Amino acid sequence: MNAVVFRSEEFAGLVQRFFLQRLLQQRNASPATVAAYRDTFRLLLAYVEQHRGLRPAQMTLEDFDAPLVLDFLNFLEAERGNGIRTRNARLAALRSFAQYAALQCPAALERLQQVLAIPMKRFEKPLLGFLSREAMRALLAAPDLATWFGRRDRLLLALLYNTGARVSEVIAIRVEDVVRSGTPAVHLHGKGRKQRTVPLWKETATQVNQWIRDEALPASVPLLPNRHGQPMTRSNVAERLALAAQTAPPGCPDLVGRTVTPHIIRHTTAMHMLQSGVDLTIIALWLGHESPLTTHGYVEADLAMKERALAAVDPPNLKTARYQPPDRLLRFLESL
Repeated sequence: MNAVVFRSEEFAGLVQRFFLQRLLQQRNASPATVAAYRDTFRLLLAYVEQHRGLRPAQMTLEDFDAPLVLDFLNFLEAERGNGIRTRNARLAALRSFAQYAALQCPAALERLQQVLAIPMKRFEKPLLGFLSREAMRALLAAPDLATWFGRRDRLLLALLYNTGARVSEVIAIRVEDVVRSGTPAVHLHGKGRKQRTVPLWKETATQVNQWIRDEALPASVPLLPNRHGQPMTRSNVAERLALAAQTAPPGCPDLVGRTVTPHIIRHTTAMHMLQSGVDLTIIALWLGHESPLTTHGYVEADLAMKERALAAVDPPNLKTARYQPPDRLLRFLESL
């Protein structure tokens, strides 16, 4: 049997059809998913050119095999310093392409099955970090209200804590997403095109209304803009949170040397709700979790709740306790 010859234009065409047909037309993937898959292929093609001496235009489907993918994944961890989560996300994109390519080119099925057989790497899941109520109050009071950036940052922190939103959800809020009449609330646009509405505390709603009024913000603009009027970026939010943690009022040891991230504030919101007796299913809806099982991790994080549960249970007195057979039959058998 003649060997199958794979041409470079077939690989390039497969990649193009994978993005245009599979991702955009058939799956209607979100822009974030398309961007993540695009970045994966950019990194892969750059790796192949640098380490295999193949320009992107020269690469064929025969070159896309399990050894190449494994070497690429090792490169991401060893040389780029990517974590295991990022490594697994890149692998997911390549496996999705391998599934599509196997349907379009059955002659390469055996080679592509080896790519699909590469497992996701397991990793340790760290305990969820969160701030105490005192630390959160100190953080909220840190921005300087005498400056434009300080007033914006105070609102940013209030929204993060009130809504428990992801950083991508907060920076995507536009003025038109805020419900100002009736019950104050904000519409959040979450992952996977999921949307939810979160009510605002009275204090947060007052800050939002004053900010919109003082800045004369029209409905279509970002609620939390940068200095150029564009939405804040993830790195921008991280920088402002770090500044707030550094300038927080003294006397709060929980913030000393602490790296405060939007995700920590998200955890803080969930933990404070849990400590206040809010049901886990409500917290899951509040945070936009697809399943309440995701929210169960917050129970594991609160040592104080475990200590209270332990204190509520009386330990057995081993010195005075005597074994008592549970029923007459067992007593009879013990007497034999």
